[in-house]
Amino acid sequence: MLLMCGLLSLLITPEAHMIIERPTRQSPDDYRNQRALLTRQEADQAFGSSILLTANETIVNKQLRKLKINELAKGYFNPYSFSPARHFFEVLDEINASPLFEFIRAMPKGAVLHAHDTALASTEVIVNATYFPDLWQRGNFTDGHDPEFLFSRAKPTTGGAGWEPVSTVRNRTGADRYDEQIRRLFSLFDEDPLHAYRSINDVWNRFSRIFLALDPIVTYKPVWEYYFREALREFYEDNVMYLEFRGLLPSLYDLDGNTYKPEEVVEIYRTITDEFKATHPGFAGTKFIYAPIRNADDQTLDQYLKLAERLHRQYGDYVVGFDLVGQEDGSRTLLSMVPKLLNLPDSINFVFHAGETNWQGMPSDENLFDAVMLGTKRIGHGYALLKHPVLLKMVKERDICVEINPVSNQVLKLVADYRNHPAAILFTSNFPLVVSSDDPSFWCAAPLSHDFYMAFLGMTGADQDLRVLKQLALNSLRYSLMNEQDKRVAEAIFDHSWNDFINAKVAQILASKRNEV
Repeated sequence: MLLMCGLLSLLITPEAHMIIERPTRQSPDDYRNQRALLTRQEADQAFGSSILLTANETIVNKQLRKLKINELAKGYFNPYSFSPARHFFEVLDEINASPLFEFIRAMPKGAVLHAHDTALASTEVIVNATYFPDLWQRGNFTDGHDPEFLFSRAKPTTGGAGWEPVSTVRNRTGADRYDEQIRRLFSLFDEDPLHAYRSINDVWNRFSRIFLALDPIVTYKPVWEYYFREALREFYEDNVMYLEFRGLLPSLYDLDGNTYKPEEVVEIYRTITDEFKATHPGFAGTKFIYAPIRNADDQTLDQYLKLAERLHRQYGDYVVGFDLVGQEDGSRTLLSMVPKLLNLPDSINFVFHAGETNWQGMPSDENLFDAVMLGTKRIGHGYALLKHPVLLKMVKERDICVEINPVSNQVLKLVADYRNHPAAILFTSNFPLVVSSDDPSFWCAAPLSHDFYMAFLGMTGADQDLRVLKQLALNSLRYSLMNEQDKRVAEAIFDHSWNDFINAKVAQILASKRNEV
């Protein structure tokens, strides 16, 4: 009977001698069996399905599935309580108290492959940086304009009068109140985000202003070094073992009037990374992707590309890729830069932002065509990719990894409910995906755990389990731009960390069962 499922029986009516098609009816048992086969076929092609769990992983997976189902069931009967269906800012405290989030936070997550240099470390790191001596401020937090900052031994003369030491302003305001104003200035967080940001342009305008206000603080060389060290510490504490981050390599300054060129900034990154690795054996290191602003004129773009070639020649083992960043809607397209980009050496890896938009058939989503045709190794965001089925097929066939950034996509107004994120469809197949965090500092998120949480709970099916999380971690190393030798070393480090985590979880589960008895 199973072999007959879906076939049509042909009946000839004696009256009209006509052929009539009628579906074959099945018995309830046959129907259930065939349905089970169909759902199994779908599950077998889902993301992570090729991973075989060990005995200990199976024990841990049972606990994880229970945590996931508990949150799904709660949301299924009370949709308003389902965190992925609401804005991240509204449910941040609830997520942080979630046992599922606690599990994900403790889990080795591999690498972050999509994050930006001055949005890595938490706002607390920025608050601490404002306690550095010789920081000056002009303007306040209530006049409708963001205050300006500058490090200087003497009162700055830039821009006119009104400069005061930050220490003076903090004492006058009260330390707690001033520090809270700094936190709000340097993040997008708002208790009422749906009204604070009515459109994607509103949030991008505020987003850009944060970078501008922050720049004179973090480009002070002692702060730059402190900020990067603290970022590495926070990523490591969030169980991230490798960081591949994008940046503009801005000019740094100090109190003696010295400025530091891009090559010197790269050296700072390498030195601090080596120091951190020496004291944190489970950390595999960092690599840098040079990513200047996409909305540049031809003359500026030429300067960017010359620097990209220079960095590639001098630091090709550390500066491993090239990208262009900024809001895609209304900005310069990759197509307009193709002749210049084609002149770059083939050995420079492209990892382009593309398709970070809700539009279809507009210049912004059509950046996807050029990213693929230019040979990008990965696609940053790729939010509009599902609207281009030919490209979608090419991306999978060419094994081009898509860097999904769940929290960023919601905060920057692309999606309201994570269940409706396009990547939810990509997770139904073995598509080349990683999950990253983009600019976690600006939305008060953990370096990676909140993005893993939203992807796992809101963007994968109820039956998808530990294999998804492990596959994401493995993919993050596989699709990194490390050389093959470094990848093997990183994978060995991950395997060790993963096994330690699983064994510790099993011990915890068994101890809990003994206590119950």
